[in-house]
Amino acid sequence: MTDINANLLLEVALDLANSLNNSDRFERLLSTIRKAIKCDAVALLGLNENVLTPLAVQGLARRTLGRRFVVNEHPRLAQICASENPVRFPSDCDLPDPFDGLLLDREGDLPVHSCMGLPLYSDNHLVGLLTLDSMASDAYGQISDRTLELIAALSAATLKTALELKELSLSAEHAEQLVKELTQEAFLRDGGELIGESQVMKALRSDIELVAGSDYNVLILGETGVGKELVARTVHRLSSRREKPLVYLNCASLTETLAEAELFGHAKGAFTGADRERPGKFLLANGGTIFLDEVGELPLAVQSKLLRVLQSGEIQPVGKDTVQHVDVRIVAATNRELLKEIEDGGFRADLYHRLSVYPLEVPPLSQRENDVLLLADYFLEKSRRKAGLSSTQIVGRGLT
Repeated sequence: MTDINANLLLEVALDLANSLNNSDRFERLLSTIRKAIKCDAVALLGLNENVLTPLAVQGLARRTLGRRFVVNEHPRLAQICASENPVRFPSDCDLPDPFDGLLLDREGDLPVHSCMGLPLYSDNHLVGLLTLDSMASDAYGQISDRTLELIAALSAATLKTALELKELSLSAEHAEQLVKELTQEAFLRDGGELIGESQVMKALRSDIELVAGSDYNVLILGETGVGKELVARTVHRLSSRREKPLVYLNCASLTETLAEAELFGHAKGAFTGADRERPGKFLLANGGTIFLDEVGELPLAVQSKLLRVLQSGEIQPVGKDTVQHVDVRIVAATNRELLKEIEDGGFRADLYHRLSVYPLEVPPLSQRENDVLLLADYFLEKSRRKAGLSSTQIVGRGLT
């Protein structure tokens, strides 16, 4: 066959668009090429620096995939890499064949045969090779240059797509691992556990364990400094979302525009200073938990948009018409009396009821009986480690 037909082009194009893994994508590419060009063996190789790695083969032994071909050690491969156009080797070419001993159903070196190689370029950069072998002599002499150009272009596009998808996958895995590590680091920072054996603290821990296993929104109430953030981190750590992000946002002192942009993201040029597009906290927390500290400080206009997220899971970035769906658990905290804020018109009643599905009241130290002694020992030990001291004792008013 001297010309590649439209149906074969369509097959490759559809494979590029379909959600295939790289192995399937490569195999289907080679099968399509063999429909266009009769050959006994075909191989797709990716280039990394000076080494060619087989990514898919047909007509060659599967062990070929374990080989690594250093370009300057294989004259035929080196000649293909040095060319910008398809290379047809003459049947009597005396250059050693890199696939000697690897052809299926044939032992030893390959006899006189046809061999052709296509360099695969993407953005003027060589990313790999396609090699074709036929036991018939002069099998490729009648194939038009246009056909080979199309096959090379399709193969390069397939290889580029696969490499980019692999890079994105690795990047996503790295980002997910980084999120896990940062979440764990955040939990351990400045103390990672609730210290106290008083009845109110035991009751709080019991409530946390109960609500953490659900997917309810949580409202944490308490005075400034009682440990509301630590309670939020504990809820996340004990939840089924523990492997996903825990994203923090302090809602205090945010203007309406800034609060909306922080929560839902914004497009480039959406407001003064928006020099680039940015995802919001909700998108960053997708699949995990968002902790809205000082939620009572949110402007009323933003409260209504937060309510939309709670009702439908939809966010709309500032400056965009598109709506995105997120799956986020909300843990909010405040030191304000929100019921009084509702009476005064400073907080929406419907938002309050959505947030306070399961309220947690963090008691002040004055209600925690002898927990102060446990906390004193805890912070004393922490100070000892920070100061690098071998031991600490309380003597009078000083540390020794």
